[in-house]
Amino acid sequence: MSDSLPHTTKRMMAFVSFAAMATVLASPAVAEEAAPDAAADAYGAESIVVTGRATTYNNSEVSAPMLMQQAPLTSALATIDNLPGVSVQEGDTFGFDDWSTTISIRGFQTNLDEQQIGITIDGLPNGNSGYGGGAKANRYIDSANIGTVSVSQGTSDIASLSNEALGGTIDFATASPEDDRRIRFSASIGEFDAMRYYARYDTGRILGDTTKAWISISHQEASDWINGSAENERDHIAAKFESDLSGLRLTGYMSYDDTHEDNYQRVFSAADFILYPEWDQLTAEWTGIPYIDQSYRKGWSTLRENFFTYLKADGEVTEGLTLNGAVYYHKNTGRGDWVPPYLVDVTDDGAGNPESELGNNTVSGGAPLGRIYFVDANGLALAPTAGCISSLTFPYGGGGAEYDPACYPAGAVGVQSYRHTHYEKDRLGFAANFNWEKDFGSVSNVLRGGVWYEDTTRYEHRDWHKIVDTRVGFEFNEAVPYWTQYDRKYPQTTFKWYVEDQLSFAGFTATFGVKQFLNDVERVDLFGETSDVKVDSDSDVLLSGGLQYEPVSGLELFAGYAENFKSITDDILERPDSDLNIEPETARNIDVGVRYNRGPFSASATYFNIEFDNHIIFLSNNTTAGPDYLIGTNGSYFNAGGIESEGIELVANVDITEQLNAYMSYTYTDAKYIGSGDPLVDAAVGIIPGNRVTGIPENMAVLSLNWADGPFRFGISGKYTDDRYVDVANSFVAESYFLTDLYVGVKGEAISEAFKALDLSLTVNNMFDEDYLGGISGGGAWIGAPRTVVFTLTADF
Repeated sequence: MSDSLPHTTKRMMAFVSFAAMATVLASPAVAEEAAPDAAADAYGAESIVVTGRATTYNNSEVSAPMLMQQAPLTSALATIDNLPGVSVQEGDTFGFDDWSTTISIRGFQTNLDEQQIGITIDGLPNGNSGYGGGAKANRYIDSANIGTVSVSQGTSDIASLSNEALGGTIDFATASPEDDRRIRFSASIGEFDAMRYYARYDTGRILGDTTKAWISISHQEASDWINGSAENERDHIAAKFESDLSGLRLTGYMSYDDTHEDNYQRVFSAADFILYPEWDQLTAEWTGIPYIDQSYRKGWSTLRENFFTYLKADGEVTEGLTLNGAVYYHKNTGRGDWVPPYLVDVTDDGAGNPESELGNNTVSGGAPLGRIYFVDANGLALAPTAGCISSLTFPYGGGGAEYDPACYPAGAVGVQSYRHTHYEKDRLGFAANFNWEKDFGSVSNVLRGGVWYEDTTRYEHRDWHKIVDTRVGFEFNEAVPYWTQYDRKYPQTTFKWYVEDQLSFAGFTATFGVKQFLNDVERVDLFGETSDVKVDSDSDVLLSGGLQYEPVSGLELFAGYAENFKSITDDILERPDSDLNIEPETARNIDVGVRYNRGPFSASATYFNIEFDNHIIFLSNNTTAGPDYLIGTNGSYFNAGGIESEGIELVANVDITEQLNAYMSYTYTDAKYIGSGDPLVDAAVGIIPGNRVTGIPENMAVLSLNWADGPFRFGISGKYTDDRYVDVANSFVAESYFLTDLYVGVKGEAISEAFKALDLSLTVNNMFDEDYLGGISGGGAWIGAPRTVVFTLTADF
């Protein structure tokens, strides 16, 4: 294909070519199977009950229509946004920006600053969801390979494998292989130069009907929705098998994900959002002025490679006694990029000598001596003209004379860095569990327990590269950094044990359990410049339990209590000179509710009450306008109180007719800061006890209608999100908004028998193109994505 063709034209031609090939392959002469039965099949949805499992706490699962409301280009996280108590915000319309992704449940949040919600993949831990070295679910699972997603709001199952499940757990389950052989191709094209290809091969039952497996591969790309300058790409390969060998069930999974994402920036005032409701103040064009070009979008990037694999085994040892276990390995590598508007002066070159930072030498460690903004033709650092007043007004309100080229003599050349923070994580772990069921007369007893061990090492180093010539572009000296600022590793071990007993009699079920986490985390300075640190982060023995009662078939009353725990993370050890006299964060959860599930109607209502204690905050000694590229290493960590949260969650699902289904949910959350009890600490971080928790809406409501008849399907869903506070002082409000999503689908047989193996779908998110603020973190908010239309063609043969 000619390189002279516009990029969008190339993508359109590729999509048309793929569609033509898929149509031929799916014709009756080639295809052996009909088109996907419905979008539920097209997206891999399996049997789902929206109101969740019978437990002592509230939980829910995505339904097939919830999967249909999201295009395959969308991240796996977006599928849970309509569940009660859950709010998912992504700065990029396709989830192409981990930096701006936020999740909240009942006052707990996972965002750029905090990770309080556990995430598991097929029940196994993701290793935390932080930006630096963490990985959310979209790194592990392709949206087309989702089997279901289960959310335990507030309280997670006692056996859940997560170190950060203060506010519950989200488990992303991969789809099981098909019983029959199948080859599936899927292609999507959408706004903002979006394109996706996906292929999956299911073996069907093989090896004497004992085994089935699938392997998939996908590629997708898109630009950003603001100024179309990002170059986002993702490649994903995954495989899964399930075997039943004489009562021993084996399951294996592997995924590899390679992603390049260009980021979005936050809005830090309501006034900025009013002035620029569709611009985050990152730029598309390189100007040659370093101060302005620090906001160049292609210089704000996230690069990640993520490999994950596991092997599970389970079987019945004797009647009533089942054992299961899993071993897993995870490796994550990548970096985060910024383009600071200066070079860091790390070598004293003496008066009259060129700056060595312009050469090909690397300085390892050490403290910065200053900053270099402009140099002359000989590489000598220049100072701005005395008394010059800067004319720069963008970004961050403008910079001083040292940043303004007009304050230097003719011929001065601006210099700039390309700063990389490199992340790497290796995790190896195993889990083993038993489940013993025994009836004692009319009393049924289930005793279960297990252990979990994980060994993790995270590596992080930061290096600074010289941009070759700021007058030309942002290409940098990739081979040789001029400074490696630090190099550290963070070994960590996790051990958890739990035991739970459940007794059932005459419609009553009583559950009581205990669990404990034993964690050690270290910081090792590979340059030897700071002291090494080791922190024990052990929990108390944590209690959980509850009652369930089923007075009539289909009706269940439940009440539960659970104590949750988050270990001290290695992120806290990143600042070597910090005071680390802190305790791990804890939470107490109470759920009381009712579930009904019978015939075409299912519903649940839950009251929750949560107290979150020992909230860890950091007080930095550094303040600056804009990003602090040379982030300080000193400051103090505090256990600054926490939050109190209570509310209700309502959900109902009804089949109005055989063709028409309605889903409704409502959540009320009253989440407030408790405060530390120390007025000085509260004032330092701006917390006023009784203020509402940032990022948490008081009210959320969802209404969804879904219709399917023969080869046709249609659905529309609306979600209301109430006002949210952006800052802890409650002075910046992200106003309420209402988003509408729509999907339309048709199987090829409705067009012609020749196309019976095809499925066509159209997805529209934010149909009425509402402007709103989405994710909230660190006193700022990301602008929400606009209306986005995606067309998908799927072919099976």
